[in-house]
Amino acid sequence: MPSRPDTLTDAVTLPRAAPGVAPGCRFCGRPLRHTFVDLGMSPLCESYVPADRVSAMEPFYPLHAKVCEHCLLVQLEQFVSAEEIFGQYAYFSSYSDSWVAHAASYVEMAVNRFGLDEHRMVIELASNDGYLLQHVVARGIPAVGIEPAVNVARVALDRGIETVVAFFGQALAHRLVGEGFAADLLVANNVMAHVPDLNDFVGGISTLLAPQGVATIEVPHLLRLVESNQFDTIYHEHFSYFTLLSARRVLNAHGLELFDVEELRSHGGSLRLYAQRTDGGRRAVSPAVQALADRERRLGYDTLDAHRSFARQVHETKWRLLEFLIARRREGKRIVGYGAPGKGNTLLNFCGIRSDLLDYTVDRNPYKQGMLLPGTHIPIRHPEAIERDRPDYILILPWNLKEEIMEQLAHVRDWGARFVVPIPTVRVL
Repeated sequence: MPSRPDTLTDAVTLPRAAPGVAPGCRFCGRPLRHTFVDLGMSPLCESYVPADRVSAMEPFYPLHAKVCEHCLLVQLEQFVSAEEIFGQYAYFSSYSDSWVAHAASYVEMAVNRFGLDEHRMVIELASNDGYLLQHVVARGIPAVGIEPAVNVARVALDRGIETVVAFFGQALAHRLVGEGFAADLLVANNVMAHVPDLNDFVGGISTLLAPQGVATIEVPHLLRLVESNQFDTIYHEHFSYFTLLSARRVLNAHGLELFDVEELRSHGGSLRLYAQRTDGGRRAVSPAVQALADRERRLGYDTLDAHRSFARQVHETKWRLLEFLIARRREGKRIVGYGAPGKGNTLLNFCGIRSDLLDYTVDRNPYKQGMLLPGTHIPIRHPEAIERDRPDYILILPWNLKEEIMEQLAHVRDWGARFVVPIPTVRVL
């Protein structure tokens, strides 16, 4: 085994394009001329506002997703550096019971499918608070996490999970390889969409992957985003939006072959991509890859037109949600939110929903409690506030976790409270 990499104090600064410079496509560099959807101006979705900063200036940036006419990658422009977004981060994966269960199930699958044992190395990119690697190290399998957010990485380190605090890319990958590291399994769950320098990131995966290693990459599926009207999953911290066709194009350009794919329910509908090095991988390509590629082509996602029909349904959802909230307020009903996710901040800012329509929201994450939502300044409270105030309606902002949340709050039915889900359209449950 190579020596462990340095951890909390050893950050790596990667080169990035200057924020605010009108870019070309982040994959192929061609001009971006076509709109996918324009959601107006919005603050960074994880830039929660301390109560004593309520009167301070708050920056808003265009939330205008475009599609590249050449490679068909849907993407947002980068306005601030990744360090500013992710250096201190408010998202801790372990606060979602269903996401921790998803990770445990994944580890069980990967151990059995790829024969992981004490002689194999698992490396996770954007390892967060150790929510996934805790299941790996519990099996005695060597593991290292790479996580840029110092506050989140500290939690993983406290759990005994080796963690490199750095942004991942080719520079860090080459350094780790030079120290003797190679990933037999490289895990990248919900991170490839969050990196502004896509080529640097995927190039790093190719570099760090062992010759016979496997990389699994989970990304929200653009097909599901469009079909289920999930416009709230578009936010500044989420730079790219993938079909299988566009993701495969990016992977192939960096010497990675897609050999299998799964469609998952997580995050409203995601893809789990299985990749190997084209110069060493020996796994046969599953028929599932071609089947999904063919389905995307039948639906037109190999054309520009299919990517430009999304905006029409977005405004209808906005109007229906506002009509529902205003009508309930006129009836004298009290409405609060559950959760303070990034997607919720896109939804609330795009719809112009503030505390006149939503009294407050609650969140299990103590890092967010006592703060205000960015842009709307809706207060974030402890979940006990719902029990105390007994609202009539609870708007579930992380709608992809609605089953988990409704189970946690089953007791609210004792006083007749009802749940509201805003996506794909307003529903009262």
